[in-house]
Amino acid sequence: MDELLAVFRDLAAVGVDILTVGQYLRPSKDHLPNGALLHADEFAEMKTAAMRMGFRHVESGALVRSSYHAHEQAASTGLAVLA
Repeated sequence: MDELLAVFRDLAAVGVDILTVGQYLRPSKDHLPNGALLHADEFAEMKTAAMRMGFRHVESGALVRSSYHAHEQAASTGLAVLA
């Protein structure tokens, strides 16, 4: 968690507005196994911490991917949205 929060701080320091935090989920037994699965509360804590760091929008959860509600994320920050 400390390493993740350090990365969040670095991203916030260079002006990143939108942060998406998800977790690798093993698609089949032929892929790398997961490490420890994070609990929903941990994702909520990361979102709270990131918002306090100044991110304008944060999506945080096990099934969240970079495209997760991307249109809404950009719109919520007031950024131009290309169709």
